[in-house]
Amino acid sequence: MSCPTSCRTYGLPHSYVAFLCRILMSHSYVAPMSLPCRTSLSLSCPSPCRSHSTLAHLLSDTTTMNVFRFLGDMSHLAAAFILLFSIEKNRSIKGLSIKTQALYAVVFVTRYLDVFKFSSFYLTIMKLFFIGSSLYTVYIMATKYRKTIQEDFDQFPVRYLVLGSVFMALAFPRKYRAGEMIWTFSLWLESVAILPQLFILQRTGEAENITTHYIFALGLYRALYIPNWFYRYFAENRLDTTSILSGLVQAVIYSDFFYIYYTKVMHGKRFSLPV
Repeated sequence: MSCPTSCRTYGLPHSYVAFLCRILMSHSYVAPMSLPCRTSLSLSCPSPCRSHSTLAHLLSDTTTMNVFRFLGDMSHLAAAFILLFSIEKNRSIKGLSIKTQALYAVVFVTRYLDVFKFSSFYLTIMKLFFIGSSLYTVYIMATKYRKTIQEDFDQFPVRYLVLGSVFMALAFPRKYRAGEMIWTFSLWLESVAILPQLFILQRTGEAENITTHYIFALGLYRALYIPNWFYRYFAENRLDTTSILSGLVQAVIYSDFFYIYYTKVMHGKRFSLPV
């Protein structure tokens, strides 16, 4: 059986219209759209409709993603590259907290336990990158540049951050299932993982500009997710209170840093804090 005639009213070949429909419909976060071709996405469509399904699936996250989420992800990528570049350039981790990096490694390993459950090319690559880069960062900090760890300054009691995140995950998960509680744990832990790094800044009173660029990019990644949540609420009728609350906590933690970064680093001055 062929697809409805309405698919061809656009003046385009049927296969291209069906392909576009598949892209628009395949993203798991976007509600079904009332397109004339929507009913043609069944197995009754001729083979040309199905020939592009794999490519459409690979492209689905990048074609329908809102701009806030995309920019946030790019800022997160930039932060990871800036950090690794800074470490290798200076051949030192002076001014950096290995505790913060260890916490981020825990965050991404626990959040992306489903990394091998393929959903899209974009998400799979991003998950693998953040797991791999966080583990690699901790590895080189603990081995190659271990002698440059500032143990006198990197003394934030991270056990309280971990225990607090465990409590929030057990007390306020979206659903009382193991996977949901682990995911909730990762969100709350990410919201406070930067604290050991900010603690070092507070203790030393200053930092290299490239280190502050890393922290800024990391904070910007989470800041951009705030309008992303509003977009998803109004455009997709999705409200994720755990993500919103943990994100707001993180925004408050970063607020002082953002202010000093703007008033000093962005005006060509060295980042410094009162010791």
